[in-house]
Amino acid sequence: MLRNILRTSRWLALRKINRTAPVITRQYALVKSLNCSLIRPYSCRFSTASDSTQSSEHIELPVYEEICNETLESLCDYFEEIVDQTPHLKGADVVYSDGVLTVVLGSQYGTYVINRQTPNKQIWLSSPISGPKRYDLVLKDGGYWVYKHDGVTLHQLLQNEISKIVKDVDFKNCAHSFI
Repeated sequence: MLRNILRTSRWLALRKINRTAPVITRQYALVKSLNCSLIRPYSCRFSTASDSTQSSEHIELPVYEEICNETLESLCDYFEEIVDQTPHLKGADVVYSDGVLTVVLGSQYGTYVINRQTPNKQIWLSSPISGPKRYDLVLKDGGYWVYKHDGVTLHQLLQNEISKIVKDVDFKNCAHSFI
């Protein structure tokens, strides 16, 4: 039972659900008062909003899947909006199916493929400009995706690359963006 309370409170703290803040605070106080040597080590180490990052491998699968789906659906909607409003992208196509978002911008600009990698708890991007990248989920500020080799977020990279093709794009309004 204690493990379920800890798991739930950690998930709620990461999701920053305000209406449950008093419950989280009480449960966190309960955990702090317990002797951590009596409990499994991982149950005393749960993230709060003050933690800077959390490794993707330690994120629970339902949290990863929810944030991943929200991110990919939001990107799909925004790419469809871009394609519909841009005259020189009339031959472009946006397809989202089974966790794979394919954005075909035509032979002049190439194809972007963004897909979830559930075993690694990552989002993978194949860009015609910057090549392949693997983004890890950081559970801070609502959750966002970062390429750990250069510290650039998924939305920042898309902002930089797509703004060279289409003027006036703004990926910061997409779900789980951290620009």
